[in-house]
Amino acid sequence: MPSGVILYGPPGSGKDTVTNELTRLRPEFALFERLKAGPGRTTGYRLTTGDHIEELSRAGGLLYRNARYGAEYAIDRHGVAALVDADRIPVLHVGQVMGVYAVAAFPLHWIRVLLWCPLDSTESRSTGRGDKDVEARMKAWHETREDLLDHASEPWTLMLRTDQMSPTESANAIIDAFTATASAESRNIRELVG
Repeated sequence: MPSGVILYGPPGSGKDTVTNELTRLRPEFALFERLKAGPGRTTGYRLTTGDHIEELSRAGGLLYRNARYGAEYAIDRHGVAALVDADRIPVLHVGQVMGVYAVAAFPLHWIRVLLWCPLDSTESRSTGRGDKDVEARMKAWHETREDLLDHASEPWTLMLRTDQMSPTESANAIIDAFTATASAESRNIRELVG
């Protein structure tokens, strides 16, 4: 069965950085560009309209949709399937545990990766890359922590502390789990998030 990677974590946890490292080490990995309608960053997204996202939703074409930072985001079935059909390994960035659960319904062997960093890492990374919405990202960090605690039994293949591991170490851990077709299992979330 083909495989895919789900990266979940708070803002600043390294989803973009780890994805870039994955694709550098193994070109068959490919960032899944989510649909996005609204303001903010444009890199790494397929820009569309809210009406188009709603139309896809009504037609059953979405795996997951959410709103954050004044924009709407969606993961569409066709986009994931297109990467798989091109013999690529989709790498999805998801910001909510319910999104991880929803995406995992797509028939791939999913490597579920929880990337974590403390609040001060989110703040310094967000500031360092020039985000204009640092406060909103700090708020999202707290929301992610609560989301994890609310879904503490959700299984993960890997939990990686990106403030303690380099992007290369994180990417290699994911590649190792991918190669071994490792399974997701319950983890000690409370110990991780403090």
